[in-house]
Amino acid sequence: MNTPPSPPGAERTDGASVRIGALVPLTRPGWVEAGRHLLAGLELAVREANDAGGVGGKTLELVVRDTAADPQKAAAAMEELAHLGVAAVAGEYHSVVARAAATKADALGLPFLCSSAVLDALTEQPTDQVARLAPPQSRGWQLYADFLLGAGHSRIAVAAQPSIYWASGTRILREYLAPRGGTVIELNMSTLTPTAVCDALVDSRATALLLLVGTPDPAVPIVKAVRRDPRLADITMGAPAGQPEFAEWATLLGDDGAAIPFLRYLPERLTALGARVESALHERLAAAPSFVAFEGYDTIAVLAEVLRSHGTDRARTAQAWPHVAVEGTRGKIQFSRTPGISVWQWAGTPIQVVDRDPAKPDRFRIRHTD
Repeated sequence: MNTPPSPPGAERTDGASVRIGALVPLTRPGWVEAGRHLLAGLELAVREANDAGGVGGKTLELVVRDTAADPQKAAAAMEELAHLGVAAVAGEYHSVVARAAATKADALGLPFLCSSAVLDALTEQPTDQVARLAPPQSRGWQLYADFLLGAGHSRIAVAAQPSIYWASGTRILREYLAPRGGTVIELNMSTLTPTAVCDALVDSRATALLLLVGTPDPAVPIVKAVRRDPRLADITMGAPAGQPEFAEWATLLGDDGAAIPFLRYLPERLTALGARVESALHERLAAAPSFVAFEGYDTIAVLAEVLRSHGTDRARTAQAWPHVAVEGTRGKIQFSRTPGISVWQWAGTPIQVVDRDPAKPDRFRIRHTD
């Protein structure tokens, strides 16, 4: 876990600002609404940090790069940002993309604070360069499995697209549910239509269907097909990856999008800072902020404090992760080494299982907590 040397000429020692790179999905096939919320949180925190005096008398400057959910674009952006002299990189939502970014950050000796991605194996080997705010996928999805078991579901179908992320989620669910009497039935969305999914659910006698697929397609057509099939009136649908969190889901599905539980990384009550930030984010987004917006804000809050207290040298930033103690919007943020996780991890990330209330789909119900 040695710190690799920075590329020649990469350290920015003069100029009027301290630059932080930001990786955000802002165009398709990236999850654009998630990217917009993530960027809103990042930008708000930068503005507030600058209002409070910046870093060492210099303003923070966010250098944004669109990943478009493309791992190669993310890796190339990391290279570019390193040579632009950023002090650190923040952000990214998609786990597979963040994995490519984290791997490149480790190779470049470029500190990377990952905001939202949850894939356990964010890097192949342990690294000191990367820290993460979102919980590991195993922790969140095991909590989700507990929720399913508690609701009486033991035969659980997963409609899954090919990806490291979805495959990892399926494996976590299977390994956790099997010794507890649960069965996971895989439905391959490379070959099945929404109508064929409905037939497979009937044949498998599953009582729950998890949507391990992208949104809006094929998630929205699957939901509509299941809701309209009288044979499946009693089936529960779920979306652990959080598709129903965003307004687009309610806009496209209306009442059909309610009562589909998903994972959300918020506490029952925000901190005092969180309540203030929630109001500011609502104004910035012209909509209720998602948990992803809070992740963005907390990312910059941590990086600003690290840069103030440890300076802008990249090696010192990477060495600072275990010493972080920052009051975020969702609790005190501190990083530690978690067994099986290759990056510095916030172990206290709050986790909820929530859904949209059928009586009022723009309102969320908390169904289960960590």
